[in-house]
Amino acid sequence: MATAGANAPRTEPVVIAPKTEHSATIVFVHGLGQQGESWVPILQPVVDRLPGVKWVIPQAPNAPVAFSQGRVRPSWFNIANLPPCNCYDEPGVAASVATIEDLVISEVRGGMESAKIVLVGFSQGGSLSLMTALTTLHELGGVACLSGWIPKQARQAMLQIEPSLPVFWAHGTTDTEVPLSYAEECVSFLRESLHIPEDKVVFKKYEGLEHTVNEAELDDLAVWLSGLLG
Repeated sequence: MATAGANAPRTEPVVIAPKTEHSATIVFVHGLGQQGESWVPILQPVVDRLPGVKWVIPQAPNAPVAFSQGRVRPSWFNIANLPPCNCYDEPGVAASVATIEDLVISEVRGGMESAKIVLVGFSQGGSLSLMTALTTLHELGGVACLSGWIPKQARQAMLQIEPSLPVFWAHGTTDTEVPLSYAEECVSFLRESLHIPEDKVVFKKYEGLEHTVNEAELDDLAVWLSGLLG
């Protein structure tokens, strides 16, 4: 795996090593068109508050994206519209879920208990994190979604698994790419259809925040992760 700080383009995950004894692992999944390494400085305030955590930041493959008129961009699965529509790239989703699952398996084989592994993602990466965490047979410590959504076609598998892991959902009130109404409907699905207990689902809204993150959101994420991972 590549290490944070290298300048060469990378397809391997960026890894931020823990500063103290390795006690947990967070897999952070970037959004459409992004480079995973660009999140390293953004996440630094959260990283600093979790010194025993190893961060693994995978890089999406380059692929034609319908939303971008077929332009090749880093993408976990094809997207035709934003806000997200009912079209669903099943092969792309399956391949990317397998990528994240492989990272989890690698950590477990390395000695980390699955309950100390948390998935966190932004936008398309939040969607992928949810689709993985809510269908995996590994008992993960939790999943955090920043400005993401749950595709309706992915939900049947979640209903069969009946997950009950902690969920942190953060969303801006003025997001036009993935509107707040999507988050509200998805959180209702988590609580009412998947029956994840109320106290396990944290839903935070950020006034005036568009399709991005801000300091308050990252602070809330750090608090939630600290509570989960000690």
